[in-house]
Amino acid sequence: MSLPLDGRTALVTGASRGIGRAVAVELARNGAHVIALARTQGALEELDDELRRMGQEATLVPCDLADFAALDRLGRALFDRWGKLDILVGNAGLLGAVSPLSHIDPPEWEKVYAVNVTANYRLIRSLDTLLRASDAGRVVFVSSGAGNKAQLDPFKGLYASTKAALDAISRVYAAETATTSNVKVMSANPGPLRTKMRAALVPGEDPMSLRTPQDFAPKVVAMCLPSWTETGKLYDFTADRIKTFQGPA
Repeated sequence: MSLPLDGRTALVTGASRGIGRAVAVELARNGAHVIALARTQGALEELDDELRRMGQEATLVPCDLADFAALDRLGRALFDRWGKLDILVGNAGLLGAVSPLSHIDPPEWEKVYAVNVTANYRLIRSLDTLLRASDAGRVVFVSSGAGNKAQLDPFKGLYASTKAALDAISRVYAAETATTSNVKVMSANPGPLRTKMRAALVPGEDPMSLRTPQDFAPKVVAMCLPSWTETGKLYDFTADRIKTFQGPA
């Protein structure tokens, strides 16, 4: 029996744990060949073992997203092997310092922006031609409510500003591809999930009260299907609905 994503290639960043791993597994379960990118070789190999037990194979890419030259090489390598890319899930991110803005060290600020924002721009730069070569290129950037709430939280300015920037990049890329390609671009806000990042942000919270990355992953995969038609919008997992980004108040 054919699967919805048979014959399609999907690149997932931050694929070794948390949301990225859950999405990689769900994509493979639906037939995609997963290109799993993360910093940790051992965790990637554990993911590969899990996918092989499902009867699927993965391409492992041990890489630091802040190595922008490596992201350029990745685009060429994918072109040489497949000539296209069907799915990009930009998931990897850092929380960074939870601190007043005036107390954040510049190297910390630059590190978090490099991974959460600039790396996603560099991925678009490297992979745009490959996504346009697909008959149904799909891009999902994992966002956060931290960057688009009406009242932003104090001490979370570093993380919140990177997610606001990522939402802007997602919306602009959606606009740039809307009439010139078959690419659809979405932001996806998972809300509070049972992840290490959430535990670091809210250490006193009972993790068993939260939904899991495995609950969220099928919603991401739905946005990766060729049948998906929305672009330039935000999927909110907590509300389980598509939202249109709001203009300035």
